[in-house]
Amino acid sequence: MINLTATASGLTVAELFNERCGLVPQAPAIRQSGKTLTYAQLRERVARLVNVIAGEGLRRGDRIAVLAENRHEYPEIVLACAWLGVTAACLNWRLSQPELAGCLDLAAPELVFVSERHHDQLSQAGGAARVIVIGDDYEDRLRRAAENPPPFAAEPEDGLTLLFTSGTTGRAKGALISHRALIARAMILVADGILPPGTCYVAWSPYCHIGASDTSLATLMNGGAVIIVDGFQAEEIADAIKTNRIGWLSLAGTVSRMTEELRRHEIPTGQVGLVGSMADLVPRADIDEITRTLNAPYLNTFGSTETGLAPASRGRIPIGDVPEKFIKQQSSLCRIQLVDENGRPVADGEPGVLRMKGPSLFSGYLDNPEATADAFRDGWYHMGDMFIRHPGGGLEFYGRDKYLIKSGGENIYPAEIEQLVLASPRVEEAILIGRRDEKWGEVPVLLVIPRDPSLQAGDVEALYAGKLSRYKVPKEIRFVSESDLTRSATGKVIRNEIRID
Repeated sequence: MINLTATASGLTVAELFNERCGLVPQAPAIRQSGKTLTYAQLRERVARLVNVIAGEGLRRGDRIAVLAENRHEYPEIVLACAWLGVTAACLNWRLSQPELAGCLDLAAPELVFVSERHHDQLSQAGGAARVIVIGDDYEDRLRRAAENPPPFAAEPEDGLTLLFTSGTTGRAKGALISHRALIARAMILVADGILPPGTCYVAWSPYCHIGASDTSLATLMNGGAVIIVDGFQAEEIADAIKTNRIGWLSLAGTVSRMTEELRRHEIPTGQVGLVGSMADLVPRADIDEITRTLNAPYLNTFGSTETGLAPASRGRIPIGDVPEKFIKQQSSLCRIQLVDENGRPVADGEPGVLRMKGPSLFSGYLDNPEATADAFRDGWYHMGDMFIRHPGGGLEFYGRDKYLIKSGGENIYPAEIEQLVLASPRVEEAILIGRRDEKWGEVPVLLVIPRDPSLQAGDVEALYAGKLSRYKVPKEIRFVSESDLTRSATGKVIRNEIRID
Protein backbone atom coordinates (compact mmCIF):
# COMPACT_ATOMS: atom_id res chain seq x y z
CA MET A 1 0.00 0.00 0.00
CA ILE A 2 1.33 3.47 -0.90
CA ASN A 3 1.87 5.74 2.09
CA LEU A 4 -0.03 8.76 0.79
CA THR A 5 0.71 10.86 3.87
CA ALA A 6 4.46 10.39 3.53
CA THR A 7 4.29 11.05 -0.21
CA ALA A 8 2.38 14.31 0.22
CA SER A 9 4.36 15.58 3.21
CA GLY A 10 7.84 14.69 2.02
CA LEU A 11 9.90 17.49 0.51
CA THR A 12 13.42 17.61 -0.87
CA VAL A 13 15.96 20.37 -1.37
CA ALA A 14 15.52 20.32 -5.15
CA GLU A 15 11.73 20.64 -4.89
CA LEU A 16 11.99 23.64 -2.57
CA PHE A 17 14.61 25.29 -4.77
CA ASN A 18 12.51 24.69 -7.87
CA GLU A 19 9.43 26.13 -6.13
CA ARG A 20 11.40 29.24 -5.21
CA CYS A 21 12.53 29.64 -8.83
CA GLY A 22 8.88 29.78 -9.88
CA LEU A 23 8.05 32.41 -7.25
CA VAL A 24 10.99 34.79 -7.82
CA PRO A 25 12.39 33.94 -11.28
CA GLN A 26 14.06 37.30 -11.85
CA ALA A 27 15.50 37.71 -8.36
CA PRO A 28 19.28 37.31 -8.01
CA ALA A 29 20.23 33.80 -6.85
CA ILE A 30 24.03 33.78 -7.12
CA ARG A 31 26.55 36.57 -7.46
CA GLN A 32 30.27 36.13 -8.00
CA SER A 33 32.97 38.41 -9.39
CA GLY A 34 30.49 40.82 -10.97
CA LYS A 35 28.37 38.06 -12.53
CA THR A 36 24.77 37.48 -11.44
CA LEU A 37 22.58 34.45 -12.05
CA THR A 38 18.86 34.95 -11.50
CA TYR A 39 16.76 32.12 -10.12
CA ALA A 40 15.46 31.42 -13.63
CA GLN A 41 18.98 31.28 -15.07
CA LEU A 42 20.26 29.11 -12.24
CA ARG A 43 17.30 26.79 -12.62
CA GLU A 44 18.05 26.34 -16.33
CA ARG A 45 21.70 25.54 -15.65
CA VAL A 46 20.78 23.07 -12.91
CA ALA A 47 18.19 21.41 -15.17
CA ARG A 48 20.73 20.94 -17.95
CA LEU A 49 23.26 19.59 -15.46
CA VAL A 50 20.70 17.08 -14.19
CA ASN A 51 20.59 15.71 -17.73
CA VAL A 52 24.39 15.70 -17.95
CA ILE A 53 24.71 13.63 -14.77
CA ALA A 54 21.84 11.33 -15.72
CA GLY A 55 23.47 10.90 -19.14
CA GLU A 56 26.54 9.54 -17.36
CA GLY A 57 24.34 6.75 -16.04
CA LEU A 58 23.99 7.96 -12.45
CA ARG A 59 20.76 7.24 -10.64
CA ARG A 60 19.25 7.66 -7.20
CA GLY A 61 21.62 6.28 -4.55
CA ASP A 62 24.81 6.83 -6.56
CA ARG A 63 27.59 9.22 -5.55
CA ILE A 64 29.63 11.88 -7.29
CA ALA A 65 32.47 13.94 -5.82
CA VAL A 66 33.43 17.61 -6.15
CA LEU A 67 36.97 18.95 -5.77
CA ALA A 68 36.88 22.68 -6.38
CA GLU A 69 37.34 26.10 -4.91
CA ASN A 70 34.30 28.27 -4.19
CA ARG A 71 32.58 29.03 -7.50
CA HIS A 72 29.03 29.19 -8.80
CA GLU A 73 29.25 25.72 -10.34
CA TYR A 74 29.56 24.17 -6.88
CA PRO A 75 25.96 24.81 -5.72
CA GLU A 76 24.78 24.01 -9.25
CA ILE A 77 26.30 20.53 -8.94
CA VAL A 78 24.82 19.94 -5.49
CA LEU A 79 21.35 21.08 -6.62
CA ALA A 80 21.51 18.79 -9.67
CA CYS A 81 22.40 15.91 -7.33
CA ALA A 82 19.44 16.89 -5.16
CA TRP A 83 17.17 16.53 -8.17
CA LEU A 84 18.36 13.02 -8.98
CA GLY A 85 18.77 11.59 -5.47
CA VAL A 86 22.54 11.44 -5.97
CA THR A 87 24.95 12.21 -3.11
CA ALA A 88 27.70 14.83 -3.58
CA ALA A 89 30.91 14.06 -1.70
CA CYS A 90 32.47 17.46 -1.01
CA LEU A 91 36.25 16.98 -1.03
CA ASN A 92 38.55 19.26 0.93
CA TRP A 93 41.26 20.64 -1.35
CA ARG A 94 43.38 21.47 1.71
CA LEU A 95 44.01 17.79 2.41
CA SER A 96 47.33 16.12 1.79
CA GLN A 97 47.58 13.58 -1.03
CA PRO A 98 47.15 10.52 1.25
CA GLU A 99 44.22 12.15 3.05
CA LEU A 100 42.46 13.03 -0.19
CA ALA A 101 43.03 9.53 -1.53
CA GLY A 102 41.44 8.12 1.63
CA CYS A 103 38.35 10.28 1.16
CA LEU A 104 38.06 9.22 -2.48
CA ASP A 105 38.33 5.56 -1.49
CA LEU A 106 35.61 6.00 1.10
CA ALA A 107 33.23 7.95 -1.14
CA ALA A 108 33.85 5.70 -4.18
CA PRO A 109 32.30 8.26 -6.57
CA GLU A 110 31.20 7.18 -10.03
CA LEU A 111 31.93 10.65 -11.38
CA VAL A 112 34.14 13.52 -10.17
CA PHE A 113 33.71 17.21 -10.93
CA VAL A 114 37.06 18.96 -10.54
CA SER A 115 38.16 22.51 -11.20
CA GLU A 116 41.19 23.21 -13.37
CA ARG A 117 42.99 24.52 -10.31
CA HIS A 118 42.78 21.17 -8.52
CA HIS A 119 42.93 18.76 -11.46
CA ASP A 120 46.57 17.80 -10.82
CA GLN A 121 45.78 17.29 -7.13
CA LEU A 122 43.03 14.84 -8.07
CA SER A 123 45.36 12.96 -10.41
CA GLN A 124 48.05 12.65 -7.73
CA ALA A 125 45.50 11.30 -5.25
CA GLY A 126 44.51 8.50 -7.58
CA GLY A 127 42.12 10.29 -9.89
CA ALA A 128 38.80 8.77 -10.90
CA ALA A 129 37.38 6.69 -13.73
CA ARG A 130 35.23 9.56 -15.03
CA VAL A 131 36.00 13.24 -14.61
CA ILE A 132 34.27 16.43 -15.71
CA VAL A 133 36.54 19.44 -15.54
CA ILE A 134 34.77 22.59 -14.41
CA GLY A 135 35.48 25.10 -17.15
CA ASP A 136 35.16 24.70 -20.91
CA ASP A 137 34.31 20.98 -20.64
CA TYR A 138 31.56 21.69 -18.09
CA GLU A 139 30.07 24.57 -20.09
CA ASP A 140 30.16 22.63 -23.34
CA ARG A 141 28.25 19.75 -21.75
CA LEU A 142 25.61 22.17 -20.41
CA ARG A 143 25.12 23.74 -23.84
CA ARG A 144 24.56 20.34 -25.44
CA ALA A 145 22.23 19.05 -22.70
CA ALA A 146 18.45 19.16 -22.90
CA GLU A 147 16.68 21.96 -21.01
CA ASN A 148 13.90 19.81 -19.53
CA PRO A 149 15.01 17.64 -16.60
CA PRO A 150 13.47 14.30 -15.60
CA PRO A 151 11.03 14.16 -12.65
CA PHE A 152 12.38 14.59 -9.13
CA ALA A 153 13.86 11.29 -7.97
CA ALA A 154 15.17 12.04 -4.46
CA GLU A 155 13.44 11.12 -1.19
CA PRO A 156 13.75 13.13 2.05
CA GLU A 157 16.05 10.61 3.75
CA ASP A 158 18.40 10.30 0.78
CA GLY A 159 21.87 11.66 1.44
CA LEU A 160 22.58 14.87 -0.44
CA THR A 161 26.01 15.92 0.86
CA LEU A 162 28.85 13.84 2.22
CA LEU A 163 31.21 15.94 4.35
CA PHE A 164 34.39 14.57 5.82
CA THR A 165 35.34 14.86 9.46
CA SER A 166 38.10 13.08 11.33
CA GLY A 167 37.48 10.97 14.41
CA THR A 168 39.72 10.88 17.44
CA THR A 169 41.84 8.32 15.61
CA GLY A 170 42.41 10.81 12.80
CA ARG A 171 40.88 8.57 10.12
CA ALA A 172 38.45 10.29 7.76
CA LYS A 173 34.76 9.74 8.39
CA GLY A 174 32.10 10.69 5.88
CA ALA A 175 29.10 12.36 7.52
CA LEU A 176 26.04 11.74 5.35
CA ILE A 177 23.61 14.66 5.43
CA SER A 178 20.11 14.07 4.08
CA HIS A 179 17.54 16.35 2.42
CA ARG A 180 15.53 16.12 5.64
CA ALA A 181 18.49 17.35 7.70
CA LEU A 182 19.35 20.17 5.30
CA ILE A 183 15.76 21.41 5.21
CA ALA A 184 15.65 21.29 9.02
CA ARG A 185 18.91 23.25 9.19
CA ALA A 186 17.40 25.87 6.93
CA MET A 187 14.32 26.03 9.15
CA ILE A 188 16.50 26.56 12.23
CA LEU A 189 18.36 29.39 10.50
CA VAL A 190 15.03 31.08 9.79
CA ALA A 191 13.33 30.26 13.11
CA ASP A 192 16.23 31.63 15.13
CA GLY A 193 16.40 34.83 13.08
CA ILE A 194 19.86 34.05 11.72
CA LEU A 195 18.94 34.03 8.03
CA PRO A 196 15.71 35.97 7.39
CA PRO A 197 14.09 34.92 4.08
CA GLY A 198 15.26 37.01 1.15
CA THR A 199 18.50 38.20 2.75
CA CYS A 200 21.94 37.51 1.28
CA TYR A 201 24.67 35.20 2.47
CA VAL A 202 28.39 35.58 1.74
CA ALA A 203 29.81 32.12 1.05
CA TRP A 204 33.55 32.56 1.48
CA SER A 205 34.44 29.54 3.63
CA PRO A 206 35.13 26.33 1.67
CA TYR A 207 32.11 24.51 0.26
CA CYS A 208 33.47 21.29 1.74
CA HIS A 209 32.31 22.58 5.16
CA ILE A 210 28.80 23.14 6.47
CA GLY A 211 29.25 26.92 6.81
CA ALA A 212 29.05 27.59 3.08
CA SER A 213 27.34 24.35 2.04
CA ASP A 214 24.36 24.32 4.43
CA THR A 215 23.75 28.06 4.41
CA SER A 216 23.96 28.45 0.63
CA LEU A 217 21.30 25.77 0.20
CA ALA A 218 19.18 27.38 2.91
CA THR A 219 19.46 30.76 1.17
CA LEU A 220 18.44 29.30 -2.21
CA MET A 221 15.45 27.54 -0.66
CA ASN A 222 14.34 30.85 0.87
CA GLY A 223 14.73 33.28 -2.03
CA GLY A 224 17.91 35.10 -1.02
CA ALA A 225 21.12 35.60 -2.96
CA VAL A 226 24.35 33.70 -2.34
CA ILE A 227 27.40 35.89 -2.85
CA ILE A 228 30.27 33.53 -3.58
CA VAL A 229 33.83 34.53 -2.70
CA ASP A 230 36.85 32.37 -3.47
CA GLY A 231 38.17 32.10 0.08
CA PHE A 232 38.66 34.85 2.64
CA GLN A 233 39.18 37.99 0.58
CA ALA A 234 38.44 40.84 2.94
CA GLU A 235 38.10 43.57 0.31
CA GLU A 236 35.68 41.55 -1.80
CA ILE A 237 33.60 40.66 1.28
CA ALA A 238 33.51 44.33 2.33
CA ASP A 239 32.32 45.33 -1.15
CA ALA A 240 29.56 42.71 -0.91
CA ILE A 241 28.43 44.15 2.43
CA LYS A 242 28.25 47.68 0.99
CA THR A 243 25.88 46.67 -1.80
CA ASN A 244 23.81 43.83 -0.30
CA ARG A 245 21.67 43.23 2.77
CA ILE A 246 23.51 40.43 4.55
CA GLY A 247 21.47 38.37 6.99
CA TRP A 248 24.46 36.71 8.66
CA LEU A 249 28.15 37.34 8.04
CA SER A 250 29.89 34.24 9.36
CA LEU A 251 33.39 34.94 10.72
CA ALA A 252 35.58 33.20 13.29
CA GLY A 253 39.39 33.33 13.09
CA THR A 254 39.10 36.01 10.41
CA VAL A 255 37.38 38.62 12.60
CA SER A 256 40.38 40.91 13.16
CA ARG A 257 41.35 40.94 9.47
CA MET A 258 37.77 41.71 8.47
CA THR A 259 37.56 44.57 10.96
CA GLU A 260 40.73 46.12 9.56
CA GLU A 261 39.32 46.01 6.03
CA LEU A 262 35.92 47.38 7.07
CA ARG A 263 37.56 50.43 8.61
CA ARG A 264 38.70 51.38 5.09
CA HIS A 265 35.13 51.27 3.77
CA GLU A 266 32.07 53.35 4.49
CA ILE A 267 29.54 50.68 5.39
CA PRO A 268 25.93 51.93 5.68
CA THR A 269 24.23 51.13 8.98
CA GLY A 270 22.03 48.06 8.94
CA GLN A 271 23.76 46.19 6.11
CA VAL A 272 24.49 43.16 8.33
CA GLY A 273 21.95 41.56 10.66
CA LEU A 274 24.35 39.28 12.57
CA VAL A 275 28.09 38.77 12.47
CA GLY A 276 30.44 36.06 13.65
CA SER A 277 30.49 32.47 14.82
CA MET A 278 32.33 30.28 17.35
CA ALA A 279 32.85 33.08 19.86
CA ASP A 280 34.96 30.83 22.10
CA LEU A 281 37.73 30.90 19.48
CA VAL A 282 37.76 34.67 18.98
CA PRO A 283 39.54 37.24 21.20
CA ARG A 284 37.00 39.27 23.13
CA ALA A 285 38.41 42.57 21.90
CA ASP A 286 37.83 41.46 18.31
CA ILE A 287 34.18 40.68 19.08
CA ASP A 288 33.78 44.14 20.58
CA GLU A 289 35.32 45.83 17.53
CA ILE A 290 33.49 43.90 14.79
CA THR A 291 30.08 44.41 16.41
CA ARG A 292 30.70 48.15 16.79
CA THR A 293 32.07 48.44 13.26
CA LEU A 294 29.05 46.72 11.67
CA ASN A 295 26.53 47.78 14.32
CA ALA A 296 25.44 44.15 14.52
CA PRO A 297 25.31 41.62 17.39
CA TYR A 298 27.73 38.69 17.40
CA LEU A 299 26.21 35.23 16.83
CA ASN A 300 27.39 32.92 19.61
CA THR A 301 27.29 29.53 17.87
CA PHE A 302 27.98 25.94 18.78
CA GLY A 303 27.25 23.15 16.30
CA SER A 304 29.01 20.57 14.19
CA THR A 305 29.08 18.90 10.80
CA GLU A 306 26.81 16.23 12.21
CA THR A 307 24.23 18.60 13.73
CA GLY A 308 24.30 21.83 11.75
CA LEU A 309 24.04 25.01 13.84
CA ALA A 310 22.10 23.10 16.47
CA PRO A 311 22.29 22.50 19.39
CA ALA A 312 23.36 25.88 20.81
CA SER A 313 23.55 28.71 18.27
CA ARG A 314 20.64 30.96 19.12
CA GLY A 315 22.43 33.39 21.45
CA ARG A 316 23.69 36.85 20.59
CA ILE A 317 26.47 38.90 22.12
CA PRO A 318 25.22 42.52 22.20
CA ILE A 319 26.99 45.24 20.25
CA GLY A 320 30.11 46.42 22.08
CA ASP A 321 29.73 43.85 24.85
CA VAL A 322 32.78 41.96 26.16
CA PRO A 323 31.34 39.12 28.25
CA GLU A 324 33.40 37.20 30.77
CA LYS A 325 31.77 33.95 29.63
CA PHE A 326 30.20 33.00 26.33
CA ILE A 327 26.88 31.64 27.58
CA LYS A 328 25.06 29.97 24.70
CA GLN A 329 21.37 29.52 24.01
CA GLN A 330 19.72 26.34 22.80
CA SER A 331 18.75 26.31 19.13
CA SER A 332 15.20 25.77 17.90
CA LEU A 333 13.94 22.36 16.76
CA CYS A 334 16.15 20.28 18.97
CA ARG A 335 16.15 18.67 22.39
CA ILE A 336 19.30 18.36 24.48
CA GLN A 337 20.45 16.74 27.70
CA LEU A 338 23.66 16.98 29.69
CA VAL A 339 24.61 13.61 31.12
CA ASP A 340 27.35 11.97 33.15
CA GLU A 341 29.50 9.04 32.05
CA ASN A 342 26.66 6.65 32.87
CA GLY A 343 24.11 8.52 30.74
CA ARG A 344 22.29 10.05 33.72
CA PRO A 345 21.20 13.71 33.45
CA VAL A 346 23.29 16.06 35.59
CA ALA A 347 21.99 18.89 37.73
CA ASP A 348 22.24 22.55 36.71
CA GLY A 349 25.70 23.85 37.46
CA GLU A 350 27.32 20.43 36.96
CA PRO A 351 29.34 19.60 33.82
CA GLY A 352 27.90 16.95 31.54
CA VAL A 353 28.35 15.59 28.04
CA LEU A 354 25.82 17.04 25.60
CA ARG A 355 23.53 14.73 23.69
CA MET A 356 20.73 15.82 21.39
CA LYS A 357 17.73 14.86 19.28
CA GLY A 358 16.39 16.76 16.30
CA PRO A 359 15.63 16.70 12.57
CA SER A 360 18.88 18.48 11.66
CA LEU A 361 20.98 15.43 12.59
CA PHE A 362 23.02 13.68 9.96
CA SER A 363 22.25 10.09 8.94
CA GLY A 364 25.45 8.44 10.16
CA TYR A 365 28.98 7.83 8.91
CA LEU A 366 29.31 6.22 5.50
CA ASP A 367 30.38 2.56 5.69
CA ASN A 368 31.31 2.98 9.35
CA PRO A 369 28.64 1.25 11.45
CA GLU A 370 30.88 1.17 14.54
CA ALA A 371 31.36 4.94 14.61
CA THR A 372 27.67 5.50 13.82
CA ALA A 373 26.58 3.18 16.64
CA ASP A 374 28.95 4.93 19.04
CA ALA A 375 27.55 8.34 18.11
CA PHE A 376 23.88 7.29 18.29
CA ARG A 377 23.25 5.62 21.65
CA ASP A 378 20.13 5.24 23.76
CA GLY A 379 18.08 7.16 21.22
CA TRP A 380 20.35 10.22 21.30
CA TYR A 381 23.23 11.66 19.28
CA HIS A 382 26.26 12.13 21.55
CA MET A 383 28.43 15.12 20.60
CA GLY A 384 31.31 14.42 22.97
CA ASP A 385 31.38 18.06 24.18
CA MET A 386 30.85 19.05 27.78
CA PHE A 387 28.67 21.94 28.96
CA ILE A 388 27.28 23.38 32.18
CA ARG A 389 23.64 24.44 32.18
CA HIS A 390 22.95 27.61 34.14
CA PRO A 391 19.62 28.59 35.71
CA GLY A 392 17.50 30.02 32.93
CA GLY A 393 18.82 27.54 30.40
CA GLY A 394 22.10 29.16 29.30
CA LEU A 395 24.84 26.73 28.28
CA GLU A 396 28.51 27.26 29.10
CA PHE A 397 31.08 25.26 27.14
CA TYR A 398 33.23 23.30 29.58
CA GLY A 399 35.55 21.17 27.50
CA ARG A 400 35.81 18.32 25.03
CA ASP A 401 35.05 14.82 26.13
CA LYS A 402 37.35 13.60 23.37
CA TYR A 403 40.05 16.19 23.04
CA LEU A 404 40.45 18.04 19.76
CA ILE A 405 41.97 21.33 18.61
CA LYS A 406 39.85 23.75 16.58
CA SER A 407 42.02 26.00 14.44
CA GLY A 408 40.38 28.48 12.10
CA GLY A 409 37.23 26.38 11.96
CA GLU A 410 39.12 23.16 11.16
CA ASN A 411 39.18 20.20 13.53
CA ILE A 412 42.59 18.81 14.42
CA TYR A 413 42.60 15.51 16.28
CA PRO A 414 45.82 14.94 18.26
CA ALA A 415 45.96 11.16 17.76
CA GLU A 416 46.64 11.51 14.03
CA ILE A 417 49.76 13.62 14.51
CA GLU A 418 50.88 11.90 17.70
CA GLN A 419 50.84 8.47 16.05
CA LEU A 420 53.07 9.65 13.22
CA VAL A 421 55.64 10.92 15.71
CA LEU A 422 55.37 7.95 18.05
CA ALA A 423 56.22 5.66 15.15
CA SER A 424 59.84 6.69 15.65
CA PRO A 425 61.85 4.68 18.20
CA ARG A 426 63.61 7.93 19.10
CA VAL A 427 60.41 9.31 20.69
CA GLU A 428 59.17 8.30 24.14
CA GLU A 429 55.93 10.29 24.09
CA ALA A 430 54.18 12.89 21.94
CA ILE A 431 51.27 15.07 23.02
CA LEU A 432 49.57 17.58 20.75
CA ILE A 433 47.78 20.41 22.51
CA GLY A 434 46.19 23.68 21.49
CA ARG A 435 47.64 27.10 22.18
CA ARG A 436 45.45 30.19 22.03
CA ASP A 437 46.05 32.26 18.92
CA GLU A 438 44.49 35.61 18.04
CA LYS A 439 44.31 34.80 14.34
CA TRP A 440 43.16 31.16 14.33
CA GLY A 441 41.60 30.72 17.75
CA GLU A 442 43.94 27.82 18.51
CA VAL A 443 47.06 26.42 16.87
CA PRO A 444 48.64 22.99 17.47
CA VAL A 445 51.78 22.70 19.59
CA LEU A 446 53.60 19.39 19.86
CA LEU A 447 55.16 18.33 23.16
CA VAL A 448 57.78 15.60 22.83
CA ILE A 449 59.54 13.49 25.41
CA PRO A 450 62.60 12.18 23.55
CA ARG A 451 64.01 8.70 24.02
CA ASP A 452 67.12 9.64 22.07
CA PRO A 453 68.83 12.66 23.70
CA SER A 454 70.16 13.78 20.30
CA LEU A 455 66.68 14.17 18.81
CA GLN A 456 66.18 17.59 17.19
CA ALA A 457 63.07 19.48 16.10
CA GLY A 458 63.97 18.88 12.46
CA ASP A 459 64.00 15.13 13.07
CA VAL A 460 60.49 15.33 14.48
CA GLU A 461 59.22 17.47 11.60
CA ALA A 462 60.51 14.86 9.14
CA LEU A 463 58.19 12.27 10.70
CA TYR A 464 55.06 14.03 9.42
CA ALA A 465 56.41 16.03 6.47
CA GLY A 466 54.11 15.68 3.47
CA LYS A 467 51.61 13.58 5.40
CA LEU A 468 49.47 16.34 6.94
CA SER A 469 47.39 19.25 5.74
CA ARG A 470 49.09 22.57 6.42
CA TYR A 471 46.63 23.58 9.12
CA LYS A 472 47.44 20.38 11.05
CA VAL A 473 51.22 20.91 11.07
CA PRO A 474 52.39 21.86 14.60
CA LYS A 475 53.32 25.51 14.83
CA GLU A 476 55.88 24.71 17.52
CA ILE A 477 57.74 21.69 18.87
CA ARG A 478 58.71 21.69 22.53
CA PHE A 479 60.86 19.07 24.19
CA VAL A 480 59.60 18.33 27.70
CA SER A 481 60.29 15.91 30.51
CA GLU A 482 58.00 13.56 32.38
CA SER A 483 57.81 15.99 35.30
CA ASP A 484 56.18 18.59 33.01
CA LEU A 485 53.09 16.42 32.56
CA THR A 486 50.20 15.61 34.87
CA ARG A 487 48.75 12.11 34.63
CA SER A 488 45.59 10.41 35.83
CA ALA A 489 45.54 7.36 38.05
CA THR A 490 45.55 5.19 34.93
CA GLY A 491 48.60 6.95 33.49
CA LYS A 492 46.84 9.08 30.88
CA VAL A 493 48.07 12.63 30.34
CA ILE A 494 45.54 15.16 31.63
CA ARG A 495 45.64 17.54 28.69
CA ASN A 496 43.49 20.27 30.22
CA GLU A 497 46.08 20.75 32.98
CA ILE A 498 48.91 21.43 30.54
CA ARG A 499 49.55 25.15 30.34
CA ILE A 500 51.67 26.80 27.64
CA ASP A 501 52.15 30.46 26.75
